[in-house]
Amino acid sequence: VILRVRSCSARAKGLLQHTEHRHVGREGSRRSDMTSRPAPLPRATPWRSLPCPRAELRLDLVLSGGQTFRWSETNPGYWTGVLAGRVWTLTQSEEQLWYTLHEEEKDEDRREEESLSEPPLKKGRKQLQPETSRAVGTSGRPGGEHIWGADGLDPSQILQDYFQLHVNLSALYQGWSYTDAHFRNIAVKFPGVRVLRQDPVECLFSFICTSNNHLSRITNMIQHLCQAFGRRLCQLDTKTYHAFPSLQAMAEAGAEVRLRELGFGYRARFVSESARAVLKTLGGAAGLQHLRTVSYEQARHALCTLPGVGAKVADCVCLMALDKAEAVPVDTHIWQVAKRYYGQELGMGARSVTERVHREIGNFFRSLWGPYAGWAQAVLFCADLKKYESPDPDAKSWCAKLTKSSPSILT
Repeated sequence: VILRVRSCSARAKGLLQHTEHRHVGREGSRRSDMTSRPAPLPRATPWRSLPCPRAELRLDLVLSGGQTFRWSETNPGYWTGVLAGRVWTLTQSEEQLWYTLHEEEKDEDRREEESLSEPPLKKGRKQLQPETSRAVGTSGRPGGEHIWGADGLDPSQILQDYFQLHVNLSALYQGWSYTDAHFRNIAVKFPGVRVLRQDPVECLFSFICTSNNHLSRITNMIQHLCQAFGRRLCQLDTKTYHAFPSLQAMAEAGAEVRLRELGFGYRARFVSESARAVLKTLGGAAGLQHLRTVSYEQARHALCTLPGVGAKVADCVCLMALDKAEAVPVDTHIWQVAKRYYGQELGMGARSVTERVHREIGNFFRSLWGPYAGWAQAVLFCADLKKYESPDPDAKSWCAKLTKSSPSILT
């Protein structure tokens, strides 16, 4: 008995040492992850980071998955875009979200550059390209540590709000995987897909441009819109970055004609008329912001009164800008996914996504996925995009763990 006790004690001691070694290893890896700061970029603030594991956010899936059209992968794993009136570059490691802000141009630099180039024109009309590749700009604080956004928020607060990092995405995935076998299969390949919280004006007018359109063309149209009507921010290499236009700029006389020259087609009228309608009937940008405080049904109804805004665009704006997590945008792709995996009777008898089909499918998914149904739909939509074919190599082990977990509080 004594020998057996000693043997068990020795095994327990060895197990404890092994566990401690693994724990120290994980802590060392985490410390290494936090200190592996990306290389500094010219005329940009020092890199800073937020704790954010990949299971909670995948930049590649979120920033190019059809929610926003202002970000591009400028280097492998590095995403540059405009947020809150500033130009950012983001990247991530296993446990950290890294960010840096590029300096804004001086007024004299902006005037000099604008004298050398002209706004983008329709295909076939030549555009003069700058000869130099440089990062231009100034904030008056080269390498400054404290740069504040237009809302008085520091950069970390802006990112936390933009990516809604207060939402526990892993818990949501657990709940959806417990109640939905198809989602459980999708989650293996697409962890970290979360819904952005965008500026309502930018989100609304971006999605007005999405009707009968595809992702690359939408991205080009938004870029042309910003270059033609938005304030110039800076130039990185040969690409210029602009703030999103104000409602007043899009509503001004001649805006529709200019947009048609830029290839917007019939959407040009929707953009200019909706800008005027928001200013006249909804109270401008502040009125759109106010829709965050009303019910989903009220916000959706108000948006659907605008030219060029139907049920799908209204639901996209409700979900991605107005804090309506229950909004489920339904297009042809989501309708086909619903019929393929959740029942042929959904939208039966319809040949297109009518208001009835939209409401029926939205209600079905809300009953299945709960109050964050729009977030689950974002994962399915991301999975339906053909360009995402190779899964994250670390995703399978994470998802295998979550599928064995207990259901979340949402169920």
